Amino acid sequence: MLKPRSTPTRELVNLDGLWRFGIAGRVQDEPWTGRLDTTLEAAVPASYNDLFADREIRDHVGWVWYQRTARVPRGWADERVLLRLDSATHQGRVYVDDQLVAEHVGGYTPFEADITDVVRAGEEFRLTVGVNNELTNVTLPPGTLTVEQSGRRKQTYLHDFFNYAGLARSVWLYSRPATHVEDVTVVTGVDGAAGTVDYAVRTSAPADVRVRAVDVDGTEVAAGTGAEGSLRIEDVRLWQPGAAHLYDLVVELVDGGTVVDSWTESFGVRTVEVRGTQFLINGEPFYFTGFGKHEDTPIRGKGHDDAYLVHDFQLMEWIGANSFRTSHYPYAEEVLEFADRHGIVVIDETSAVGLNLAVTGGLAGAVTTPTFSPETFNDQTQAAHAQHLRELIARDKNHPSVVMWCITNEPSSNEEGAREYFEPLVQLTRELDPTRPVTYAVVMFANPSNDRIADLFDVISLNRYYGWYVANGDLVTAEDYLERDLRGWAAKYDKPILMTEYGADTMQGLHSLWDIPWTEEYQRDFLDMHHRVFDRVEAFVGEQIWNFADFQTTRAIHRVDGNKKGVFTRDRRPKAAAHALRQRWLGLNGVKPSGPA
Repeated sequence: MLKPRSTPTRELVNLDGLWRFGIAGRVQDEPWTGRLDTTLEAAVPASYNDLFADREIRDHVGWVWYQRTARVPRGWADERVLLRLDSATHQGRVYVDDQLVAEHVGGYTPFEADITDVVRAGEEFRLTVGVNNELTNVTLPPGTLTVEQSGRRKQTYLHDFFNYAGLARSVWLYSRPATHVEDVTVVTGVDGAAGTVDYAVRTSAPADVRVRAVDVDGTEVAAGTGAEGSLRIEDVRLWQPGAAHLYDLVVELVDGGTVVDSWTESFGVRTVEVRGTQFLINGEPFYFTGFGKHEDTPIRGKGHDDAYLVHDFQLMEWIGANSFRTSHYPYAEEVLEFADRHGIVVIDETSAVGLNLAVTGGLAGAVTTPTFSPETFNDQTQAAHAQHLRELIARDKNHPSVVMWCITNEPSSNEEGAREYFEPLVQLTRELDPTRPVTYAVVMFANPSNDRIADLFDVISLNRYYGWYVANGDLVTAEDYLERDLRGWAAKYDKPILMTEYGADTMQGLHSLWDIPWTEEYQRDFLDMHHRVFDRVEAFVGEQIWNFADFQTTRAIHRVDGNKKGVFTRDRRPKAAAHALRQRWLGLNGVKPSGPA
């Protein structure tokens, strides 16, 4: 699905702002049939949970309703008119006046509706959007719904971040011609000093297609015709980590010599490859430094915010980070576009977090309820997972910043049924995009001896917490555990090993002379210990700390106003570890440090 943008043949209207808002039970039973009966207004884009001083709204389980009016521009009389939601967490229903025009399940990918036949150019219409935050065993992420004796509905879930919901990304009204470009796929390669650009254009109806590649100064560097083809860019400037260079692919549909639709897709020429234990970008070994992140800020929750986007990338540049993982869901498209322009490497992840019922057995991973079974995560869950992968890859396939797909975070990969569940999904991912490596983030109690699926993937990505959840406060023991674990994976698999999570909760301003958990000194020493081990393991290709910044979680006795493993606070103030990391990472510059093997 192409992201709406203004072109010579397309126009768009942004519908962000303040919308009327109400939760089910406080507004009329069919809120789309008239003006929403409420005095509340909610910001779009934003999660609704923290906007109001009302606990019932924050903890609401079920449908909420947004409503506003919009007007179709007068000049769109001969165009198709579409409505696009960048996301609705986790299920959306869209009504134009009294008519249902779209439904979608999945909280982090876009969906749209062609509303040409139910609106008129120059006239106003009532737009009502229902959003449901419920999670079950067949949704991603999964969860469990219960009803208490009082009738109160309660949502539980297995992921360790707050279940923010609502319209967290933008809503658009846009036009396109009747005959139009529906999709563009770009795959790049390198041939000596030249870049190769294989393209495929899908159109709504037969039309002549012509394409041209344009450099940043407007110079045409290659051109071709046909819905599929290959372009060659001589003396190409590659997209590289820390040194992004983008071209535009201008696609035009021509009918009788007239351009009936025009679409421009940015792309970068680069290659990605796993060779043995190396991760290569443009044929050169790449060492990941960076973070697992979250879309999480005060008040907005998961609402996209351009100011935080800019500031977060500035902090990553300051600290020397060259990458991040979109833990644990696809981020807003604006984030990936920014990464494209600024040379930040991205591991793109689905919202398949929590496929692990063994966590209820504690860190030992004792299986109390089978994770994969007809009653738990089953064929319906797998089908939903497959759809999430299709939507993720269709949306993000052309971003040069995206170098790897992560299809799940911390699944119960050591349990019976894991291979039957994941093998078809890995195969689907490779069919949808054969150009990028595939990984998954391995939970702590899956090890080289009991993991059932690691051989299916290109990169071993480990989430490990030695010194925190295991051997807490004892970094000597933690160092021994960590090194033995990493060397076990390296001995069994001839694959790159990446640490996708390691971290320690830290309260800003808490200090001690001793190795006391939760202090800033302990976080710094904890990270230093990990880095010593990383430097000794030859197959190691990177380190992504958990987490970039503190973030909100559900209420729990081990969470003091959320997860505090951030190197920055939730409002982006650096902890002591940030300064130590800056010294290490700026010196690495994307190259693996040398250390005794």
